Amino acid sequence: MTGPVIVSCKRIREVVKLDESAITAVEQAFAKLANGNVIMPPVHQILVDDYHGQTCVKSAYVTGDPYFVSKAASTFHDNGRLGLPKTSGLMLVFDAQTGFVDTILLDDGYLTAMRTAAAGAVSAKWLSRPDADSAAIIGAGKQARLQLEALTLVRDIRFARLWSPTYDNARLAADELSKQLGFTVEAAASPQEAVRGAAIIVTTTPARSPVIMDEWVAQGTHITAMGSDAPGKQELDPALIKRAAPYVCDSREQCRTLGEWHAAIRAGVVSESLEAVEIGEIVAGSRPLARAQDAITVCDLTGLGVQDAEIALLARARA
Repeated sequence: MTGPVIVSCKRIREVVKLDESAITAVEQAFAKLANGNVIMPPVHQILVDDYHGQTCVKSAYVTGDPYFVSKAASTFHDNGRLGLPKTSGLMLVFDAQTGFVDTILLDDGYLTAMRTAAAGAVSAKWLSRPDADSAAIIGAGKQARLQLEALTLVRDIRFARLWSPTYDNARLAADELSKQLGFTVEAAASPQEAVRGAAIIVTTTPARSPVIMDEWVAQGTHITAMGSDAPGKQELDPALIKRAAPYVCDSREQCRTLGEWHAAIRAGVVSESLEAVEIGEIVAGSRPLARAQDAITVCDLTGLGVQDAEIALLARARA
C-alpha cells in the first residue's frame, strides 16, 4: 500500500483560484447540506486568548462520495508581530471505504480563505439586490480584500469603502484594491462612514462587540457577517438580526452557538426559535427567497465543514 499524496501549498494555489468554479463548489456544498446528504460533526475549537488565536477543526462527509475531509485551520492575530502569517492549516482527504488518508493538502489556510470568500459571493448572489453596485468592507486583512474581489464576480460593483481600526491599513488596502479591481475604493474614517449608502456590507473582523449599528444601515441593504465564527465574537448590533427580512445563516445549529444569532440570543433581542433560513435551502430551492426591494437581509456565515470538503475535493481533482 502506498502512502498518501502530499500536495504543496504552491501547487494548490496554482490549481484553485477565487473564480466561478470555487463559487460553484461552495454553492453545491450549501445545497447538499440542505438536502440532508451530509454528515457533519460539530466544530471543534481551541481558543488561545493569550495570543488572540484560535484553531478550528471541521469535517464533513457527503454520503455516497468516495472521500471525506477533515480540516484544521488556525488564525492567530498576533503573528504579524512575529513576522509570521496570521493563518495556517491543512486538509486531510480520507478514503471513505477504508478510512485511510488519501491526500494531504498542505494549503496553509489558503483553501479556507478561498471557500470563505466564495461563500461571501454566494451570499451576495442570492440575497443582495441585483442592481447592487456599491460595497462596504469592514476589515482590511486578507479576507477583507478577498471578499471585495468575490463580490465583483456576482455583482457589478463600481465603488467601495473599506474600514479598519488602523486607518493606515485601510488606506493601503483601498489603494491596492482600486488598482487591482479597476474602480474607486476609499478608506473610511469610521465604520459608520464606510456603510453610508452601501448596497452590500461585508464584515470580516474578530470583533467581540458590535461594529455595525442598526441605525446606520439603510433599507434595501444586504449584510454578510463572517467574523463571528467562535463563541464570544460579534460584529453586528443584535437589532439587525431582529430587523432582517430574512435572517439567513449557513447552519441553524451552528449559528445558535457561534454566530450573530447566538450574540442576539445572549442580548435578549431574539430567541432560539427565531425564523431562520439556511442559505443552502435558498440555493436548493426548498425555501425560495421572496426579498422585498427595501428589506434588509443578513447572512450569518460561521463556516462549515462541508464547504471545506467541497473545496478540498476540487483541489484534489486538479492537483
